[in-house]
Formats: sequence, C-alpha cells, structure tokens
Amino acid sequence: MTTTATEDRPLSQIAREIQRDWRPPYYGALPYINAMMSLDQIKDMFYADTAQDVVLRFLTNAATWRGDTARRVKAELKAIVRSNGYPLK
Repeated sequence: MTTTATEDRPLSQIAREIQRDWRPPYYGALPYINAMMSLDQIKDMFYADTAQDVVLRFLTNAATWRGDTARRVKAELKAIVRSNGYPLK
C-alpha cells in the first residue's frame, strides 16, 4: 500500500503502537521510539536530526521486532520514508 503525505499517520501515533506491541523493545531501538513520540510528520526535526533519520535508525534497530503488527508498521514507516524521496530496498 502506498500512501501520500496527506494520508500518513502521525509518527507519534505509530510510536505508541510500537510501544503497545513490542514488549520489551530492543534497547537500541528505544531512543528512536521515544524520539518518534514527539514527532508528527517525516519532515519534522528532533533536535539536530530529521524525523526521517530517526525513523531510519529505528528501522535499523527493529530487526528483532517480529509479528503481524511489526511487519505492517515497518512497511508503513518505509512507505512514509519513500514518499519523502529516500530510496529503500
């Protein structure tokens, strides 16, 4: 499913879903989940980092998160990043 910028869920909403589903999260992903809690759109900033950087770092550290929710949310985040012009595999 491809989404456009106007259809994207807020990153903070996605982060809350991650927190509910991934118990306990991998310690390397936790700072990025927490950062996403304060972000709305992929073009936002988290201090000196772009929201896109935060999401990409989360995805890098989320390899151990498994299951239906994990697959769906990771695909959603990748689609959001792609819609911002970043090519992902």
